[in-house]
Amino acid sequence: MDKIKRNSDGIKVLIAGSVLQLFLGIIYVWSVFVTPVSEYFGWEANDVKLTASFMLCFFVIGILTGGKLQTKIGVKLTTLIGGLMVAAGMLATSFIPQGELSIAPVFLIYIFYGIIGGFGVGTAYNAILSAAQKWFPKKRGMVTGVVVCSFGLSTVIFAPVTEALNAGFSVKVTFMILGGAFALATLLLFWFIKTPDQVVNAVSPPLTGKQYGTLEMLRTPHYYLLTLSLMFGTSVFFIINPSLKELAENRGIADFATYLVMFTGLANALGRLCTPMISDKIGREAANIIILIITALGAFGLCFAEGIFLIVIIAFVAFCYGGYSGLYPVLTSENFGLRNIGSNYGAVMVGFMLSALLFPIALNEIENQIVKFVALGILAAIGAALAVILKVMNAKGVKEGNRET
Repeated sequence: MDKIKRNSDGIKVLIAGSVLQLFLGIIYVWSVFVTPVSEYFGWEANDVKLTASFMLCFFVIGILTGGKLQTKIGVKLTTLIGGLMVAAGMLATSFIPQGELSIAPVFLIYIFYGIIGGFGVGTAYNAILSAAQKWFPKKRGMVTGVVVCSFGLSTVIFAPVTEALNAGFSVKVTFMILGGAFALATLLLFWFIKTPDQVVNAVSPPLTGKQYGTLEMLRTPHYYLLTLSLMFGTSVFFIINPSLKELAENRGIADFATYLVMFTGLANALGRLCTPMISDKIGREAANIIILIITALGAFGLCFAEGIFLIVIIAFVAFCYGGYSGLYPVLTSENFGLRNIGSNYGAVMVGFMLSALLFPIALNEIENQIVKFVALGILAAIGAALAVILKVMNAKGVKEGNRET
């Protein structure tokens, strides 16, 4: 009876959390906003593209901060704060002044949409993911896959919705509508996000293995191998994602440009869902090495790919990127335990933040696309090598009895 009760409460968390993640995943739809926002406010398109980097950077800071916050006030209130911050960021963006005679500085959208919105996404994202894993510790791969898949599916839904809103309304009204929708979704669903110890008569599943504190985790080489492999692996997607429409137009599939954004979101979502489940069968580390190698090969293929071949390669890169999002929360909990997964995963996501912040700034200065994609392929290959080292170290530690299985 206790098991049935626990599963019922956990499923409610999983469903509500997945719906909220669907809204939070709008972080990946920025490529659809670039042209209308730059035209509406009179900003350079490259300056507008940087909003995505700010949002991804503060997404990670939100994850890191939210991990600490949820230990103080619980996952429910942390989710509420995060969701309302996203809505507030969008609404504030809608009030940025527009007009040829008084062009507003572009840093305002960095602050409102990028920093406030990104921080809110990370805060709520981490709380939902942490809660779901704690309800189903023996099915971490499946549960993590479902939650982060919803986050990735946001692109499939919000890319056409945003296109339709931009076609029918001004940018100002579009942000108002989206901000209102996000606020409503948060207020309706945050009530369901809770952990087993916050539910009366719920039985918390026992935690097994060593439970690392965040500071303790930072003293292990495993943390740095995990974090750096994530940093190098995600670099490819961070470079191509804001420029998907531009890349499609330059490589002979201009008519497919908008659909490519949706298609990429679908591949991203499938990677988030399938990779953790596959890792349940073949092992987390083996799955991680495979997707890092595929990412490296995809980057090298982007040097010359056109037409359908380009679509296939981008799909593989997006699938692998989604795989990182589904796999690294599980790798974190399996390397360092579930008790402090919120703050520990936030620390691992520093690699994600550095990738989102540093690589677009550094590599976008390279005008030769072949050189750029070769550099990205090398970075992903380095990430694969680090993942191999982590696998070897973990196998050696278990064999010698120095590390929990």
